[in-house]
Amino acid sequence: MSADTIPRRSWISPLNRRRLAAFRAHRRGFYALWVFLVLFGISLFAGVVANDRPLVIRFDGHFLFPILHDYSEDRFGPDFMPTEADYADPSVQAAIRAHGWMIWPLIPFSYDTTVENLNRPAPSPPSWRNWLGTDDQGRDVLARVIYGFRISVLFGFTLTSLASVIGILAGAVQGYYGGLTDLLFQRFIEIWSGLPDLFMLIILSSIIAPSFWVLLLFLLLFNWINLTGVVRAEFLRGRTLDYVRAAKALGVSDVAVMRRHILPNAMVATMTFLPFTLSGSVTILASLDFLGFGLPPGSPSLGELVSQGRDNLQAPWLAITAFVVLGGLLILLIFIGEAVRDAFNPRKTGFR
Repeated sequence: MSADTIPRRSWISPLNRRRLAAFRAHRRGFYALWVFLVLFGISLFAGVVANDRPLVIRFDGHFLFPILHDYSEDRFGPDFMPTEADYADPSVQAAIRAHGWMIWPLIPFSYDTTVENLNRPAPSPPSWRNWLGTDDQGRDVLARVIYGFRISVLFGFTLTSLASVIGILAGAVQGYYGGLTDLLFQRFIEIWSGLPDLFMLIILSSIIAPSFWVLLLFLLLFNWINLTGVVRAEFLRGRTLDYVRAAKALGVSDVAVMRRHILPNAMVATMTFLPFTLSGSVTILASLDFLGFGLPPGSPSLGELVSQGRDNLQAPWLAITAFVVLGGLLILLIFIGEAVRDAFNPRKTGFR
């Protein structure tokens, strides 16, 4: 048999091929995924897109990269002080242009940059200089949206991933062993889920200053419960199947049976919940920031932008921007979730 007639082994199983085809067939979710990836990719490079420092400086024959390194002002001339360079200072810009050139980001403001020389008192309306206007502290809204989008998505991804791992492990142990283990675990989950997490967060914020990791760990204590019930039900059903009993009779360990024979079936139901869990995680952070129990003051946040729109009704561009960005993000995630649900639906893929 020649090499050309040997069938090539595909790394994608027929089932996964049908799932991908079902996902692509859901046009709304397929295009929503691409739009989300483009927006998320832009936000990952927020420091390159929106920054109050030049990307590259050519000065006296040397290349400088202010977005990567800090330079003092006396680096650009003996008349300056040995302090960190302020590249928005006209005298610093004139000194650089006299001996070279510099390339600015598309948006020459960072999330904490106070825009100077505004035509109107802050909050100022959208203009060619500030495309979405400024907030009540004179900061560029578009720059804060880009940085806030990144924080919200990364927070949601991290919280969803960690909560899913813990929830799947807990549900697997419950469903597989059943009996007293399942009974005690269920009573614990009922008590734990009944705790007022918002009140506990208020108490926590009065003791320590909330931060990204503090909020993540606190919300993780409660969010892992969301997937436990689904995984538990799948393991309760799967442990009674004939091939699972046969594997146990052959001496296969419990961990191997759970991982090889039951978990893949349980992941079908779990995967359909993940995009909706992600959108819920993003909403939680925005809600906490809106109430003032989220990220530290000054941090770029979509919830803080919503709060600014509420407090500045005379500046409708703040509320409109917050509504469009946060609502658009959640709509994209929901559309993607619908496509994932169709991809894992046995009626759509033809496998039962």
